[in-house]
Amino acid sequence: MVFVIVDFTGKEAKGIRSYSEELGLDLRKPEDRFKWFLASILFAKRISSDIAKRTFRRFEEENPSTPRSILEAGWDKLVQVLDSGGYVRYDFSTASNLLGISKDLLDRFGSLEEIHAKADSPRRLEKMLMEFKGVGPVGVNIFLRELRGIWEKADPAPSRLAVQVARRLGVKRSEGVESQLVRINLEYCRKGACHTCPAKTVCSTRKRKATIHG
Repeated sequence: MVFVIVDFTGKEAKGIRSYSEELGLDLRKPEDRFKWFLASILFAKRISSDIAKRTFRRFEEENPSTPRSILEAGWDKLVQVLDSGGYVRYDFSTASNLLGISKDLLDRFGSLEEIHAKADSPRRLEKMLMEFKGVGPVGVNIFLRELRGIWEKADPAPSRLAVQVARRLGVKRSEGVESQLVRINLEYCRKGACHTCPAKTVCSTRKRKATIHG
């Protein structure tokens, strides 16, 4: 399923970037697609997006941001990088999972690109990615929704978080902005920060509140 934006355009969308864009990743490049896979694993845990972003940047700074460099870094170094980004709640398990994922990826496929090439459908691609220990439906959805239009078989079901915001904004289908809709949900809707939301002028929930309090 894809989305087509109806009225979430112009100034309402200004300043809302996808997470991969904010992290400076160009998903047309295979090396940045693996970095986004790494970031998606970090984002998928029950942890704030700020901590996930900060931790990913620490991975880039310290260099374990390819499957081989992750293996070369080793468990102790990975835990150190995770802790330095504030990812302390899941540091041990995430370090172990990243080592396992990197080894499995190199041994079985060689690269993420080969997984995409071997998958014969979007659902098969999702299943293959979830075969890695520590990679679940949430992480796969985060990863693949930003690869729509780049990977032919990247076509995950819309995130529940995106659908909730799409309804509030009058969006009927949503191509290219699902990640932005998720960000609105996490960073504005859940925090009750309607007054600072970039989409406040087209949000039905905010208009309803204004009517009630008016």
